[in-house]
This record gives sequence, C-alpha cells and structure tokens, in this order.
Amino acid sequence: MFLEIATFDITSAEIALNSVADRIEFCADINSGGTTPDLEELRYLKEKYSKPIHVMIRPVGGGFLYTDSEFRQMQKSIIEFSKANAEGFVFGILDEDQEIDIEKNKILIDLANGKPCVFHRAIDRTKNIFESTEKLIELGFKEILTSGGENSAMEGKENLKKLVEGYSDDIKILIGGGVRSNNISELKNVTHGKYFHSSAVLSYESFANADEIKKLKVNL
Repeated sequence: MFLEIATFDITSAEIALNSVADRIEFCADINSGGTTPDLEELRYLKEKYSKPIHVMIRPVGGGFLYTDSEFRQMQKSIIEFSKANAEGFVFGILDEDQEIDIEKNKILIDLANGKPCVFHRAIDRTKNIFESTEKLIELGFKEILTSGGENSAMEGKENLKKLVEGYSDDIKILIGGGVRSNNISELKNVTHGKYFHSSAVLSYESFANADEIKKLKVNL
C-alpha cells in the first residue's frame, strides 16, 4: 500500500517528508487546489531529504485550459524542476470541450524525459473518465490522481473500483479527494486500490498533521 501526501507549503512538505508517507506531491496555494511551487524551495527539500517528490506543474488555479503563455511556463517549469531533481510531475491539460488535450500533454510528457508523469484530477472534469483513462495510458502517463469523476473519493468509490479493476495493469490509479484516516479503510476495501493521496490537513489546521499521516498509513 502506497501513501502520497499533497503538500502546499514548505512546512507541510517537511512534516510529510519526515513521516511514514511514501512520497509527497509538492505544490503551492492550497486554496486553488495546488499550483506550481517555488523552485528554490524544491532545491532546498532535495538537498535535505531523499524521499521522492513529485512537483505540481500548474501555473494558475481555476480550470485546466491554459493560455499559450501559461503553457510555455509549464514547459519551462518541467525543464527547471527536472534539473533540480524532482522525481516526477503532476499536471493535466484539458481542451475547450473539457476533454484531454492530447497534443499539449504529450509535449510535457516528452519534456519530462522519462520521469513519471501523473495526470491530476482534471480527469474528473471530463465527460467519461474511462475513455479519458484509455487516452492517458496511450499518452504515457504513469498514474492518474482521481476521485472517480465525483467531488470526493467517497462519492466516486464505485467508479474508482471500476478504474482499479479495469486499468491497474496499465496505469496506477491514485485515489484522492477528501481521503482521511477515517475513510481510507473503506476506500481501500471498496475499490481494492493500492495507491492513496491525502493532504492530511485537518479541518482546524493549516498544515499537514503528522499524526493524521501516521493514522492514514496504519489504516491502509
């Protein structure tokens, strides 16, 4: 069982990197659902910690349709963070019809130069998450972060079960969206998933909670 912690600031990143988590997703701006973090902060973390870090590549919050200048920034970010030893990248570009933008995502995958790419919850905006999953496999993504097309993983657990059953041989289904220690056992039992993603931020706190990370792992 694999646990990734989404971190939106340097404090949470260090808490998670010192925890039992298997990997972190490093982002900025929790209120927008995550944007590209600071390059110097990633360099600092890589000097200090050996645990794998995947970096969010998302220049702005909101939707997943990007302007030409924003797309250029995404390309530049992948090159820079790759040089700074990020282990992988998390991104997702949709077109005007809210479907997978094949061409632009392929450009970013090629720039990652073999480092694993995760398609994030932009997939949950598409009309058919199963057809979208097949496109992402063809593109060469290694993982999909998804709540099963719903607002949360608990709401999407039946779809997540179908994704795990249908596609786990070809791509990792990383289950995220409101995953906490009080529901991760149910999610595991229903979906038969092996990969889980949580911010481990409790409702009354601002940073990842070390005890919550421990409970998440214990309940897997």
